[in-house]
Amino acid sequence: MQASEQARLAEFYRDRLLNDTIPFWFPRCVDETHGGFLTCLDRDGTVVDTDKSVWAQGRMAWLLATLHATVEPRGDWLKWSRHGIDFLRTYCFDDDGQMFFQVTRDGRPLRKRRYVFSEAFLAIALAAYARAASDTEAAAEARQAFASFRRFTQTPGLLPAKTDPATRPAKSLAIPMITLGTAQTLRETLGDDAETTLLIDQSIDEIRSDFVDPQRQCVLETVGPHGEFLDHFDGRLLNPGHAIEAAWFILRESHHRGGDAELTRLGTQILDWMWARGWDTKHGGLLSFVDVRGLPVQEYWHDMKFWWPHNEAMIATLFAWKLTGHARYAQLHHDVHTWADQHFADPEQGEWYGYLHRDGSVASTLKGGLWKSAFHLPRSQLICWRLLTDR
Repeated sequence: MQASEQARLAEFYRDRLLNDTIPFWFPRCVDETHGGFLTCLDRDGTVVDTDKSVWAQGRMAWLLATLHATVEPRGDWLKWSRHGIDFLRTYCFDDDGQMFFQVTRDGRPLRKRRYVFSEAFLAIALAAYARAASDTEAAAEARQAFASFRRFTQTPGLLPAKTDPATRPAKSLAIPMITLGTAQTLRETLGDDAETTLLIDQSIDEIRSDFVDPQRQCVLETVGPHGEFLDHFDGRLLNPGHAIEAAWFILRESHHRGGDAELTRLGTQILDWMWARGWDTKHGGLLSFVDVRGLPVQEYWHDMKFWWPHNEAMIATLFAWKLTGHARYAQLHHDVHTWADQHFADPEQGEWYGYLHRDGSVASTLKGGLWKSAFHLPRSQLICWRLLTDR
């Protein structure tokens, strides 16, 4: 990638982040009446549902505090980050200590799920806020939230299993991947320590040993407790975007360590395999799901194009290029960046659509919901901008 192209892309990502994505969400999503953020927005930002995603409260509080600490110290960003954190603290915990997944606008509980990613996103929000505001109490809460996440995910039987473990024990890529990403964020915001480094190493080792499948040249999403292949719908299901997200977490670790050759090899291998599995050679863009054996996929939305895998691929390809210098990764970044900008971006109303048909046409005008919020897109814009400018 030529220096002129790097400069052009860096300016593109900076401009879209600060002059398009962030203004689309803020301040319109800030709920001044009940606290937290309203994320269910139509194309023009109109609120279409007032229920609140607990994940989104943490993710958006993280984003705002990170922008304040790493881009520019804007008072509104820090205030709004605290606004989301206060809503989480006040309304989003059940009596058993586990967090909710969905609450009403005024914070009444609606739904918990059988996993504890709300805790992970609270941890990164608190850690980012602790750095931005020099808040030692928030730093301690961040470590506590991460410890709670690890307790729930590492204690057998504490969370209900998806399938009966006596019949078919299984585990998901999401646990070591989110553990890895959360530990990296806490290290970045709160400082390094031996326990965090150990968790990072253990998470990468588990992904490498149990989910990376050299025989099938892919990253499996669900495996047996020791990485066994499960020849059923869940075991055969590949999620290219999820695996590519794991790839850039690993590549980020290599970058942090000054270019670790083994981590670079692992991260680029995952990227290569899952790009080959997921990139739609007919229409472009990344498919949501594919079957490892080429069999029919049970999920009927398998060939739709969702926004977030493209954000993950933008980051992963750029990390791969930075670490290897290979022109191929610069080309892959160009391909995913160009396709996404042509199909997801809405130049008239701002931000991205979340859901496209396979051919790239818009399937829904929603810009936000319980899953999509101000997170994947601005995170990718921020990281790509920083990688291109060595910020």
